[in-house]
Amino acid sequence: MLKSKTFVKKTRAGGVMKVVREHYLRDDIWCGSEVCTECKDGAPVLQQDARVESDLCAYPHYLIPDTNVVLHQIDILEDPLIRNVIILQTVLQEVRHRSPPVYKRIKDATHEKEKHFYTFTNEHHRQTFIEREQGESINDRNDRAIRVAAKWYTEHLNKAPSVGELRVVLLTNDRANRDKAEQNGLLAYRCEEYIKSLTGNPELVDRLALTSDDQNEITGSKLLFPEHLPLSRIQAGIKSGTFLQGTFRASRDNYLEATVFVQREGDDSTEVLLQGLQNLNRAVHQDVVAVELFPKEQWVAPSSVVLQDDRPIDKETEEEEAEKKLESPVLDPSRLKPTGRVVGIIKRNWRPFCGMLNQSQIKEATRHLFTPADRRIPRIRIETRQASTLVGQRIIVAIDGWPRNSRYPNGHFVRNLGGAGDKDTETEVLLLEHDVPHQPFSQAVLSFLPKMPWGITEEDLKVRADLRHLCVCSVDPPGCTDIDDALHCRELENGNLEVGVHIADVSHFIRPGNALDQEAASRGTTVYLCGKRIDMVPELLSSNLCSLRSNVERLAFSCIWEMNHKAEILNTRFTKSIINSKASLTYAEAQMRIDDASMNDDITKSLRGLNTLAKILKGQRIAKGALTLSSPEVRFHMDSETHDPIDLQTKELKDTNSMVEEFMLLANISVAQKIYEEFSECALLRKHPAPPPSNYDILIKAAKSRELEIRIDSAKALADSLNEAVLEDFPYFNTLLRILATRCMMQAVYFCSGMDSDFHHYGLASPIYTHFTSPIRRYSDIIVHRLLAVAINADSTYPDLMDKHKQSSLCNNLNYRHKMAQYAQRASVAFHTQLFFKNKGILNEEGFILFVRKNAIIILIPKFGLEGTVFFENNDKPGPRLSFDSEGPTLTVEDQHTFHMFDRVRVTISLDASNIQHQKIRMALVEPVIPGVSVALPEPEPEAKKLKLDR
Repeated sequence: MLKSKTFVKKTRAGGVMKVVREHYLRDDIWCGSEVCTECKDGAPVLQQDARVESDLCAYPHYLIPDTNVVLHQIDILEDPLIRNVIILQTVLQEVRHRSPPVYKRIKDATHEKEKHFYTFTNEHHRQTFIEREQGESINDRNDRAIRVAAKWYTEHLNKAPSVGELRVVLLTNDRANRDKAEQNGLLAYRCEEYIKSLTGNPELVDRLALTSDDQNEITGSKLLFPEHLPLSRIQAGIKSGTFLQGTFRASRDNYLEATVFVQREGDDSTEVLLQGLQNLNRAVHQDVVAVELFPKEQWVAPSSVVLQDDRPIDKETEEEEAEKKLESPVLDPSRLKPTGRVVGIIKRNWRPFCGMLNQSQIKEATRHLFTPADRRIPRIRIETRQASTLVGQRIIVAIDGWPRNSRYPNGHFVRNLGGAGDKDTETEVLLLEHDVPHQPFSQAVLSFLPKMPWGITEEDLKVRADLRHLCVCSVDPPGCTDIDDALHCRELENGNLEVGVHIADVSHFIRPGNALDQEAASRGTTVYLCGKRIDMVPELLSSNLCSLRSNVERLAFSCIWEMNHKAEILNTRFTKSIINSKASLTYAEAQMRIDDASMNDDITKSLRGLNTLAKILKGQRIAKGALTLSSPEVRFHMDSETHDPIDLQTKELKDTNSMVEEFMLLANISVAQKIYEEFSECALLRKHPAPPPSNYDILIKAAKSRELEIRIDSAKALADSLNEAVLEDFPYFNTLLRILATRCMMQAVYFCSGMDSDFHHYGLASPIYTHFTSPIRRYSDIIVHRLLAVAINADSTYPDLMDKHKQSSLCNNLNYRHKMAQYAQRASVAFHTQLFFKNKGILNEEGFILFVRKNAIIILIPKFGLEGTVFFENNDKPGPRLSFDSEGPTLTVEDQHTFHMFDRVRVTISLDASNIQHQKIRMALVEPVIPGVSVALPEPEPEAKKLKLDR
């Protein structure tokens, strides 16, 4: 049966267009129940015995939640106890429109077989489809559609001979909807009423999201915050320029201060400073807000005060004293920042937050405060009956709302992650806090993997270059199982060299638009933590079929150059290929072969040829102005049984690291040129913007303090002056300068060529660059492979690949995922560093001052690649006299010693575990000796104790 909807709409050109939408209604949409004999459903989802232990519904029943229940109570619906749920198409469409994250979660729940969630397409069923009536709002029409579907289910199932006591229960928190459902003879309950009746899992009540009625119950009557303006007023204000729209960024160090980042036309952006609870007005980190600017005479400077919100839990003291600390007279008008207040929230960006419970001091209390691990998030008030078991645990809490009369937002308990300090729990916390998708791959994703056993087919041989005879080998870090790249080098008959970079052909296995592709695009990158890897693609691909392991046939995408002995490229070709790697080597093994004069087999000769060319290529790059920067990277040696770190040392780089890197860079540049040549509007490229000159201030000052000059007018000038900045009596000085130069750099980003005009990669001194060489661990490379395949007629295109706007939004996600992966890696290193020092007592090490601050020095310990801060102020006792000179920068302590950048110092290192949620490495000064400031050397520990600790 066909229904059609006709309406007219105005076109951009000012004309009128008639639109006819066809809507098909069917009779063959099944109810999905095992009870039913009328529907010819071969694989029913809803069980016949749908019984749950409940005081309210002692009979078997199916649940039909309305849209608001799905949106707000998704944590409840995901619980294993909740089964046999009918998700209506009406509900699913509304949820998809209003909250994509909740939509994904409810879709995942429908794919879990043991939950028995059934999606019923009521909008296409002849007996459940309804038209919107005259004067009826969309919401009212959808509520009616839900009631009609519930009524149909009740009557339809009653016809079944074995229906027994089976009932259909509508869950809705909308009073009007519930009343109308009951008038229609339907069974309808409030979500809270139903959940409280479940005797099987009383803790489920803690996960109920608070409705607006409940929220007012929890909070006081005194209004603490100004009202948020309605969206219509906000939009009008933004249009007229009265208000500004931007992203709210809370401060880590001061809970009474935040900035709003306002993006204007083009690249122009402004930051608006907010100070005081009233002006922050219930905004939470990353919310999109509307702000009103104050007149210039009310502008203030950012506060240098550190304020943590750690007042006693049950004592809501006034904020006035804390806010007074913010008020300090500003002598330098250049420090004043545009200042304003939040007038409304445009979009909440709340997510589930990890943290710990602060149990109320009141006995038998059910209301407690939760402190998030992220200091930028306010404490959250929750209601739970299991506080005593949750103390000392890492838990997840979601925010439900923030009424005007509540000092803190209200929320609900979601789940318990495990004991604080436990390695698995802390890893889970850092993955969640950095928004790293790490759940197991779903069945929908895994269904697109190739069937095993897999092998090269006749079809593959017809369309690919057969390079199995070549002496190809891979060189990677020890223990690497996701081998993306392999290399070969051989002499041609004409005396030139043929060099090939062979990259795993991941795009052959991951086809555009399927569930596997969508999951890889969402994850964006593989995340490497200490002792753990979160794959972007399932293991069958990452560690097996796409991994270019030795002595197995693999599909590859090859970039092959003909070069002369001066490493000049004479000819480049790209081809899909089949290879058989002859060796999987580590960097150390490859280096050993190159250095061992007695070895002259084909693999070793190939490696020597590659190494010689790589040195020439590196020289050419550096001559063009490519930067050689430094960052202290560390490697942990893990105990084979406990997997705890037992040793920590900085990574040592060999020639072979550089050899592989040079050919990867060359392949990336060659591919970038090719895809841009073919697709100038939609090539996915990578750029590294030149830093603004002010970024280099600290680097220039550091060099000047040692009477050296750093030139920054070009990357070449910077590279040359870094090479020249050498001190005979201080060999580590140049490394420190390069570490500092790394901190001055901008972030490299992916972009779409049709949306940008500046392609230059500053760090590599290359006019164009992309990522092609790691498709197992980076989604950007999969897109680049697809573009290159289309360019050489090896694969067909698809619409999204040629759409520069889609490509650009994909780049935004990839840049976000890469940034969060980097932060997660750093957090993992920090956590393992804490584990390492936990059993070491107090260590005494040499370090160098990296930065000088007003009241502290930041120190780098080269042995561990570790950074820490020595503070000269202590809350418990009066601090020493400090004199800071920002020009140096230098810090003079007690008129006895002046600290400069890069000074050599000795410090003690220990773990401060006084705050279980925020443990940190604490450093104290040993040398130079300053009476009353420096500490004595720690006593050497008895040998027996040492042995016990090191075991």
